[in-house]
Amino acid sequence: MSASRSPQLSYWERNQYFQDLDVLIVGAGIVGLNAALHLHDRWPQLRIAIWERGPLPAGASSRNAGFACFGSVTELLDDLQRHSEEEVLQLLERRWRGLLRLRQILGDQILDYREWGGYEIFRPGEEESYRACCDQLASLNRQIAPIVGQRAVYQRADERIADFGFAGVQHLIVNRAEGQIDTGAMMRGLIELVRSRGIALLNGLGLSHWEREGSAWRAVADNGWELRTQKLLLATNGFAPQLIPELELAPARNQVLITDPIPGLPVKGCFHYDRGYFYFRNIHSRLLLGGGRHLARSAEQTDAFGTSSLVREALLRLLREVILPDREVGIAQWWSGILGLGEQKLPIVRELAPGLVVAVRLGGMGVAIGSLVGQEAADLIAP
Repeated sequence: MSASRSPQLSYWERNQYFQDLDVLIVGAGIVGLNAALHLHDRWPQLRIAIWERGPLPAGASSRNAGFACFGSVTELLDDLQRHSEEEVLQLLERRWRGLLRLRQILGDQILDYREWGGYEIFRPGEEESYRACCDQLASLNRQIAPIVGQRAVYQRADERIADFGFAGVQHLIVNRAEGQIDTGAMMRGLIELVRSRGIALLNGLGLSHWEREGSAWRAVADNGWELRTQKLLLATNGFAPQLIPELELAPARNQVLITDPIPGLPVKGCFHYDRGYFYFRNIHSRLLLGGGRHLARSAEQTDAFGTSSLVREALLRLLREVILPDREVGIAQWWSGILGLGEQKLPIVRELAPGLVVAVRLGGMGVAIGSLVGQEAADLIAP
């Protein structure tokens, strides 16, 4: 690295930002920020810093759809094919607790939290799937009632189809406890809280490598700057395989569009389709629509941002044929986010070596579970 691109640290910079730390957190997403807040609140004497390689924490934390959800019926039934009932309920409970914690930390006003419900749509040819879901509603409601504190959370809602203006939708199932947030407001609120605690958040610094140095870790940034830290927390989710390839984790790209403002938009709430692989919602008189990675699993198993024609066409078809039929709707933006997925949906919160902890694999549910995973990682790495 040339001197012009990577200048040597000044005395002032080293003294303020690169002195020995108690905890270095890598990744300023939902997990990393919440871990820093929890560490500071419990152990305010700790010297903590966060490194974030981008100008914004742009993996998935600031690029998700803002669903405050914990599982649609088809998703939960799909999970039961690969996980035990106990594991599925445990994960649902952690998502719910994570949402409550997030709302407690920031407050519903900052989050712009709206509990308008989450709906699962079923189209022609999906009657078997719908009936299978209906057969499980009573059992699911009974099992999750103690978790969410509500009875009959999942209900049939076919009477609402006409209200939303859909075409080719035969059935709806509503999750009455599901809500939505403003993702940008959430991240801005968390970042402001972290900085208000005096925790150094340094953007433009990615972790290159680390090594044991006595009783501490020497962490080297990708520009060559380095420091010593007693504890090191890796919270990079979908990008974690770049640092630790052996983790049971793979990146997955999710593509998203948002429309121009739509006068009289009839859609209100969060909507899931095809086991949650497609999703859409209203936001600021616009419609946000994303997903479709299951249409090209190998191609979308990447940590490269961007969009693909196959997924774009599928999203546009769903928008124009089902969600907003017979309406001319302009597309204002496309973007993508990088998820961290695995065969198992339970997050990885693990100590890899003394003082080295990883907290990743949020399974596309970072809004719901990220604050709780951050707390769990902080407790694991605590003094």
